[in-house]
Amino acid sequence: MTHRPNLRIDPDRLWTSLMDMAEIGATPGGGCNRQALTPEDARGRALFKRWCEQAGCTVKVDGLGSMFARREGTEDLPPVLIGSHLDTQPTGGKFDGNYGVLAGLEVIRTLNDRKIETEAPLEVAFWTNEEGSRFVPVMMGSGVFAGAFTLEHAYAAKDTAGKSVKDELSRIGYIGDQEPGKHPIGAYFEAHIEQGPVLEDANKTIGVVTGVLGLRWYDCVVTGMEAHAGPTPMALRKDALQVATRIMQETVAIAHRYPPYGRGTVGFVQCFPNSRNVIPGQVKFSIDLRNVDDERLDTMDKEIRTFVEKTAKESGLGITIEQVSYFPPCPFEKGCVEAVSKAAKSFGYSMMDAVSGAGHDAVYMARLAPAGMIFIPCKDGISHNEIEDAKPEHLEAGCNVLLHAMLDRARVAR
Repeated sequence: MTHRPNLRIDPDRLWTSLMDMAEIGATPGGGCNRQALTPEDARGRALFKRWCEQAGCTVKVDGLGSMFARREGTEDLPPVLIGSHLDTQPTGGKFDGNYGVLAGLEVIRTLNDRKIETEAPLEVAFWTNEEGSRFVPVMMGSGVFAGAFTLEHAYAAKDTAGKSVKDELSRIGYIGDQEPGKHPIGAYFEAHIEQGPVLEDANKTIGVVTGVLGLRWYDCVVTGMEAHAGPTPMALRKDALQVATRIMQETVAIAHRYPPYGRGTVGFVQCFPNSRNVIPGQVKFSIDLRNVDDERLDTMDKEIRTFVEKTAKESGLGITIEQVSYFPPCPFEKGCVEAVSKAAKSFGYSMMDAVSGAGHDAVYMARLAPAGMIFIPCKDGISHNEIEDAKPEHLEAGCNVLLHAMLDRARVAR
């Protein structure tokens, strides 16, 4: 597509849409609590549907409640999807996910304003339960769509109150007719706040996302012997916590050995019996390892397993490590990445290549079609927090890039 420098989105309209959506589930701290399949989610869905229909789109819903707002093209081609999510964390912000969906809607509104037709149809996709704050697994709508797990598995998931996905979908009236995945896709784009500090630190406006880090999650259990903290000499202790901390430190050390995208985190710890004058007898904790390609991630996997085996022998304590989740690294399709880069350059925006450390619906869509992502900075890199913030000029820039990257793929009708 030849770049049209005067073809830009309406930044005030985009901002107003974001703020109007943020009123649904607004929290006292200035954020949003619009968790999946709640009454607030239903209100957000209804507003999105109304806006899309006002923009001339037809809206369809699949069996898991994911929504697709379609603007027809001039040719019989699979649609170019622009997608993200509208559900939030319990103390979420105004932009995570919401920006991607409403930027897609703004693209369609802009094309309507300029009476521009595309050869391929365009669709704005809103995926159910991306956050996973209420129901597991995360990225549920796109995961079922891509065949990562079955609709029945998703339906059976329950929240902490014992309410199932299927019952809650039915209650809010969003079990649709479409079979998830039986829906062609020509390409997929997703615009998102970065959710990290890299772009802001580098003073760049656009992150051209080349891929998403792969991750391996583990549960590790160290079993020693609880005993009285006073009478038991140091040399005779079987202290599960002190041995566990060695493994925790090695998790971080491994990540440092494989920069710049190595990540190592221990985010969950349970200590038994968790009493101040008892030597810990058992410690359960999580390990999260990430990197940009399978070679590095596999090496990190081997190193943590080798260290656990060595530590068990040296300490004499029982140690188990079990992998509980694996997402392979996800490189995005070269053509989509180049379309984003070309659009950013054409506007003169400062830009850099970026790799996503968080999962997104684009990960699953990349299994089905060429995919790409656009990042914009968020203040202090903070997300999943009520104080999450983004500058209007960055939101505008990302949406302009989305518009032109999408046109590169959908092509302007002659």
